[in-house]
Amino acid sequence: MSDMTDTPQPGLRRHLPLLAILVVAVIGFFTLGDLLSFQTLADNREALLAFRDAHYVLTLGVFMAVYVAIVGFSLPGATIATLTGGFLFATFPGALYNVTAATLGATGIFLAARWGLGARLGDKLEQSKGMVKKIKDGIDENQWSMLFLIRLVPAVPFFIANLVPAFLEVPVHRYVISTFLGIIPGAVVYTSVGAGLGEVFERGETPDLGIIFAPHVILPILGLAALSALPIVLKALRGRKGI
Repeated sequence: MSDMTDTPQPGLRRHLPLLAILVVAVIGFFTLGDLLSFQTLADNREALLAFRDAHYVLTLGVFMAVYVAIVGFSLPGATIATLTGGFLFATFPGALYNVTAATLGATGIFLAARWGLGARLGDKLEQSKGMVKKIKDGIDENQWSMLFLIRLVPAVPFFIANLVPAFLEVPVHRYVISTFLGIIPGAVVYTSVGAGLGEVFERGETPDLGIIFAPHVILPILGLAALSALPIVLKALRGRKGI
C-alpha cells in the first residue's frame, strides 16, 4: 500500500511547476485580458508617472516583478508591459529593464518545462532512430544558431520559443544568453514606441504596434536572423560536398 502511494509522488512533484504555470496561464487568459490593456495604461498614465517620480526604485521593482510574472506564467499583456517599460523609463534604460525581466520570466518557464518534461522527452528523442534522431542531432550541432534564430524571427511566438529549447536539452546558460541577446532588437523597437506614448495619448490615438513589420525595422532583424542561420547553411553545404 505504501508503494502505491509513495512512488507517484516524485513524478507529481516534478510536474507541479509546469502544471501551476498552465493553470495560472488559463486563468489569466480569461481574467486579465481587459486589465492588461492599452486602455488601462492610457487611463492610469498620470498616476503611474506621478508614482514613478515619487518612488522610482519601488516602481521599477514592481514593474520588473509584474513583467517577470507575465512572461513566466504566459499571461496576456507582454506587449503592453514592454510599452509600459518605455513609457515609464524611456527607451533606455527601459529596454534594458524589459529585456532583463523578459529573460528572467522566460528562464522560469524554461526550467519548469525542462524539470517536468524536458529530461524525459530529451532522452526519448536521443534514443529514437531515423528522421527524428537526425533532426535532434542537427539541432544539437547548431544550438546557438537555432536559439538565436527562433528569437529573432517575429513569426515564432515567444511562448513557443520559451518551451521548445526545454525539450531539446539546451544548457541553461545558452538559453539565457541567446534569449537576452536575441530579444533585444524587438524589445528596443517596442520600448521606443512606449517612450513616445505621451504624444500618442495627447492626440487620443493608439500606438502603431505594426511598426515591427515596417521595412526599415523588419529587414535589419531578418538580416540578423539570416546571419544566425548562416552556420547551419554552411554546415549543410559542406556536408553535401563532403568537405
